[in-house]
Amino acid sequence: MQWQTCVLLLCVTAILADDEWREVNTSQGPVRGRKHPTEDIYTFFSIPYATAPVGVDKFKAPLPPPKWSEPFDAINKGIICPQAIYALYDVYDETFVQQENCLISNLYVPNTVENNLSVVVIVHGGGFVMGWGEMFQVTQLMRKKDIIVVTFNYRVGVHGFLCLGTEVAPGNAGMKDQVALLRWVQENIASFGGNPNDVTIIGYSAGSASVDLLMLSKSAEGLFHRAIPESGSNLAAFSVQRDPIEIAKTYAKILNFTDVDNIAALTDFYTTTPLEFLTSTVAVFESTDSTFIFSPCVEQDIGEETFLTESPLSILKTGNYKKLPVLYGFTDMEGLMNMYHFDLWKNKMNENFSDFLPADLKFESEEQREEVANKIKQFYFGGKPVSELTVLGFVDYFSDVLFTQSILWTTKLQVEAGNNEIYLYEYSFIDEDTPVVPHTNIRGVAHGGQTFAVADGINATHLDESKATPEHQEMKKIMREIWHNFIKTGKPLSEDSSLPAWPAAGVDRSPHMSLGQKIELRGVLLEERTRFWEDIYQRYYWEPVPPPTMNYAPKFEKHVILYVSCFILLYLSVDNYSLRDYY
Repeated sequence: MQWQTCVLLLCVTAILADDEWREVNTSQGPVRGRKHPTEDIYTFFSIPYATAPVGVDKFKAPLPPPKWSEPFDAINKGIICPQAIYALYDVYDETFVQQENCLISNLYVPNTVENNLSVVVIVHGGGFVMGWGEMFQVTQLMRKKDIIVVTFNYRVGVHGFLCLGTEVAPGNAGMKDQVALLRWVQENIASFGGNPNDVTIIGYSAGSASVDLLMLSKSAEGLFHRAIPESGSNLAAFSVQRDPIEIAKTYAKILNFTDVDNIAALTDFYTTTPLEFLTSTVAVFESTDSTFIFSPCVEQDIGEETFLTESPLSILKTGNYKKLPVLYGFTDMEGLMNMYHFDLWKNKMNENFSDFLPADLKFESEEQREEVANKIKQFYFGGKPVSELTVLGFVDYFSDVLFTQSILWTTKLQVEAGNNEIYLYEYSFIDEDTPVVPHTNIRGVAHGGQTFAVADGINATHLDESKATPEHQEMKKIMREIWHNFIKTGKPLSEDSSLPAWPAAGVDRSPHMSLGQKIELRGVLLEERTRFWEDIYQRYYWEPVPPPTMNYAPKFEKHVILYVSCFILLYLSVDNYSLRDYY
């Protein structure tokens, strides 16, 4: 009897073990995932989707991923790419490990025997200078067990976006990581039960700008089929570097490297300096020009695969990109993200407002720059100083220069190029738990609010959403239904939805859905502010261009050139033909 009991226990243990783990064969080898502790899904963490080159090659495009023969236990979390300011984020975990080879993916797979599931790839935000794949989770979006979710790391900051236009630092390494991930999904997602022909990419903040840029890149064409950019655009000032060489020089100076006009020395500085030092400064979030220093760039064609060789504006105007269903939008007070600068910046804005103009404006003279700065200040502050009394003007200004005007601009250009599947919204839901704007009694939704509405938990701190107000819980349910329907159909609402009908937007950026306490279809979104910026950008927009061709060679190559030149001169100067023949 005792042995029968032991056999029974072993069988039960084997069944439990089989239920606890799931093994999947990938192009790299078998991987094993584990059952989620609270949801009926399996998780696969830290699967390498590519290999980040290291050392002097650290700014180059990603390499193929490793392979293995024994099962890879995809259970370890916490790998993030090198960055300086992760500790400022509420979702940072002390157990995270920074490493140079950081290109990993995480998969959330529902416990179902169904195949051809829709696939969602989430591109994390962080201003292109920080962040990691697991900043937020969306397991509650998977309740119908018909979606697989993929999150991932990509190189950020100087590591991902140094752009010298050379072989050692061609630019856009972080965007090429994103393309490599999408290719990995195409090759492997069917093994997890996903449909490679049904992929939606979602991004928030810089992840949103990434999604918007991926839609324009030939290298990513055909790798996804719908897009949800949440508060970020390919035309935002922070999305593309205007002058990559000057940015590289500026950042090197911040790190106390002074020989910046010597391009060979500058290149040597970046390639030979450890990433730990290169990513040691938090200055990237102190810029007043609505950028975070590093971001994607327009590349030089140096004979290797590129991500972006034309400006986003040029591509949008020509319409030379694949048109896809897009769900665009932002919150009503995006600029609240800069309130932590308010006490310092209000005085500086009063002293010299032109220092706060976005980096994608360029002027013929300092007089012209000041004239435009005064016009903008008058529009937002009505001739009054930037102060506690005009704090809402401060919020609106940074809402527009960072996010709203560029999203509405790209919406218009996409519709003009023939995309009749652009759905536009503004997220403005508040309740009694929403804090008031400092120095006012008014509430609004800060940057990323719609992302938190769809993600697990209440906000960035991942608090238990069961503790949210009933109204907030209902709004999260509605937002997830909208996102889920768009992922499945390319339209935000099903035909039997109880919400108002939601048509695609036209060239005038109308209509849009107002997602607030009351959900209703409205007309032109931010009409007056949009017209104001249209006039300015038509006159003063600074279109990004590739870095200039660098007329230098690395040290070793310089020596070779010198020796060959001397040899040729010697050869030409020899009169004795027999000696020439000897050489």
